[in-house]
Amino acid sequence: MARAQHRTRDCALYVETFIDAPLERVWELTQDPTQHARWDARFSAIQPTRSRGDGAQEFRYELGLGIHTIRGTGVSLGEKRAAGGSRTSALLFTTKDPLSPLGTGRGYWRYIPEGDGVRFITGYDYAPGWGWVGRIADPLVTRRLVWWLTAWSFDRLRIWAEDGIEPELVGWWRGWFGGVRARAGACRSWPGARGAVREGADRRTSGGSTTIMDAAPASLARLRFEPSDDTSEGQQP
Repeated sequence: MARAQHRTRDCALYVETFIDAPLERVWELTQDPTQHARWDARFSAIQPTRSRGDGAQEFRYELGLGIHTIRGTGVSLGEKRAAGGSRTSALLFTTKDPLSPLGTGRGYWRYIPEGDGVRFITGYDYAPGWGWVGRIADPLVTRRLVWWLTAWSFDRLRIWAEDGIEPELVGWWRGWFGGVRARAGACRSWPGARGAVREGADRRTSGGSTTIMDAAPASLARLRFEPSDDTSEGQQP
């Protein structure tokens, strides 16, 4: 209920988890495209295509759905120079696939050291796909499912970083048979009283309140799609 109330004010998605593992380990598993695609169920493959002069990385992504594969493009920029030893990563993504429930979007990751571990946070938003059908379905079904998939993936990452159990061995069904099971419910869906939206916000709304996307690093505002981001698959940058 609390999440639904917050979403009436801010539709951007927020997922937060604490990972009891070194920052360098979490950075490695999230910034390496091959490793990223292993734990993040939102992608089947991530293929880097070009590095820009400012360090930003262009890429293509795929999400295999059995009878269809959604393809798109994106650009990301990771930075290690954030305040207090924290790190950030900013992202833009898009697709022209008419079957994709997500269109163009933007988001960020924040890595906040806490003791011997890392508080790992994402905030992101997107334009719905599927035309008018998508605009109706998004707040009712799609956005809730995307949040669940993101949170489930974050818990799968946590298990990998903390216990060394590879993502392929962690499935939502495995807990039924005594195996390791990732749980979306282990993650926060909204910042706490001292969450990143308050601690990491670079900008505030005119009314003085902060939103999930206000906590994005300044690098997100600098990211732009370039003509070379286009793919031979006909994806739109």
